[in-house]
Amino acid sequence: MKKSYWLLKTEPDEWSWTDQIREGSKGAEWNGVRNFQAAKNLRNMKMGERCFFYHTGKQKCIVGIVQVTKEAFLDSTDKTKKFVAIKVRALYPLKREVGLQEIKKDKDFRDFSLVRQSRLSVMKVDLKYWKKICKIGKV
Repeated sequence: MKKSYWLLKTEPDEWSWTDQIREGSKGAEWNGVRNFQAAKNLRNMKMGERCFFYHTGKQKCIVGIVQVTKEAFLDSTDKTKKFVAIKVRALYPLKREVGLQEIKKDKDFRDFSLVRQSRLSVMKVDLKYWKKICKIGKV
């Protein structure tokens, strides 16, 4: 079965790459997603799939890669019981962070969800974009 790749956005003041690293091999619950399209993407993630870890806010850049260690389950922070969370663990940082402005300037990324649906917090990443970002990020 074909693996999918993803991008997870976080506000570094709330949950940063450093926080994710601190959780070690046990990983951490990726919760708090309250958008139905983003939640659907969480439900579609499978064990072992990889995700870019993206800092929003002032930084707006991809800083690392995490791996799904537990598939969708009820989000412990959702009192309505409508939304799900996943569990991820940090794999490694990008040797060079890849910023949103750099991505937007590259015409090869014009159809990338990060450019087209900039408000979406959890998105699928086509393999061609995954490979190119990994190359730019020196991983």
